[in-house]
Amino acid sequence: MRIANMKNTVMLCAALTANAALAQDDMSHHGHGDHAAQMDSYPAGQGATSNLEHAPDSPDHVMDHEVLLTKVTFDQLEVRENDGGAVKGDLWFGSDRNKFWLKTEWERSEGETEKAELHALYSRAVSPYWDLQLGVRHDFETESDSRNWGVIGFNGLAPYFFEVDSALFVGEDGATALRLEAEYELLFTQQWILSPEIEADFFGQNDRDAGTGSGLSDIELGLRLRYEFTPQFAPYIGVHYEKKFGNAADFARDEGEHTSVTSWVIGLHAWF
Repeated sequence: MRIANMKNTVMLCAALTANAALAQDDMSHHGHGDHAAQMDSYPAGQGATSNLEHAPDSPDHVMDHEVLLTKVTFDQLEVRENDGGAVKGDLWFGSDRNKFWLKTEWERSEGETEKAELHALYSRAVSPYWDLQLGVRHDFETESDSRNWGVIGFNGLAPYFFEVDSALFVGEDGATALRLEAEYELLFTQQWILSPEIEADFFGQNDRDAGTGSGLSDIELGLRLRYEFTPQFAPYIGVHYEKKFGNAADFARDEGEHTSVTSWVIGLHAWF
């Protein structure tokens, strides 16, 4: 009888231990497993913070509260060879969903201003990584008359973390243009960053005064190596290449200008 009681006690303890193990495994599966799946659904760099910020039961989600922010960026603030230089930057104000953007781009070569633009845009997030932008662009008077354009474009992050900015411009007298820009950041260390970029301009018609031709008019390529003392302050050195194509190249030759130019640059990348 005593042996039978001991056997029953051992069997009961084994059963309780097995049930506890199953319960532990079930809790682990439904807890950590789901969290890991959520973490895997976010790209590198977001992690747990993004999950907390976008959790369905978070107060911000329930109240649909949007924090207003402001950011000023100087992507290029540089001096180039042959009495040249460039300023390229933007300012935006708003929330993750809705923003007001001001973009500017200014370029100088051989002592003359070749490009001077200001864009005023309303930006609306249409997906986690892409914004639809609508607004106007003003070209300040350089060699040709100043002009205004309507703008529609997309700005965002393409696969493999390429930063893309595309815009379709509609101007006066039926003028049209398309600009495509892409940039990538290659990190050697946390401070040393190599940034290749490309910008291509297409036009729907020839404009000898502006020096632009129909189709692919010009391409700009840049390769800049910067050192980030802080993320907000990063001097850089690099090389910048420009080339005109088609009728735009013919217009440049007629004016005695070069159809391609390569320049060494030194500048500053900053934001606040």
